[in-house]
Amino acid sequence: MKDDYVIVLDFLPHGKATDRRAEPLAQTVGDKFFNLLEVVVKEDSTIKTRDRLYIGEDKRDHVKYIRGRIMYDNLTNYAKTELEQVVTELIEKDEKRFVSFFNKATPVTTRLHTLELLPGIGKKHLWSIISERKKKPFETFNELQERVGMLPDPKKMVIKRVLDELQGKDRHKLFVSSDFI
Repeated sequence: MKDDYVIVLDFLPHGKATDRRAEPLAQTVGDKFFNLLEVVVKEDSTIKTRDRLYIGEDKRDHVKYIRGRIMYDNLTNYAKTELEQVVTELIEKDEKRFVSFFNKATPVTTRLHTLELLPGIGKKHLWSIISERKKKPFETFNELQERVGMLPDPKKMVIKRVLDELQGKDRHKLFVSSDFI
């Protein structure tokens, strides 16, 4: 589960102070699988926060090479503050994909359902969601919230879950890639 594009969270034109070699570095998040990556930027490229960079197999315009995956704790403070807003924008842009999660989620074990891994969903909400999705699949976050009584904001639930997964707070991965590049 590799991302072809990443969103820049922070750009360090001279790299990190702890690096042996000073080279332009960007801390990024993947736009589909939320991989946290450090990429080395080509010398002649000018990039800024929130730029979308291609990191796929073909010719890359701005990225020299991918240095590797990084943990949430290794992000700069600025990158951490940008992360929540970027994740929110990515989820809003691909709302259909995240709403379909509510339509297709299955049990993890006989005692735990995937939906229960979202913050704010207990047994009552779980059964309400399952009952409503049998009638008709959900199409938007708003529709989901309207049809399931007393449900907290589902978009915020997904955002919180993605951020928790990036921070390593749960062993179950619903939205964040657990594969290493």
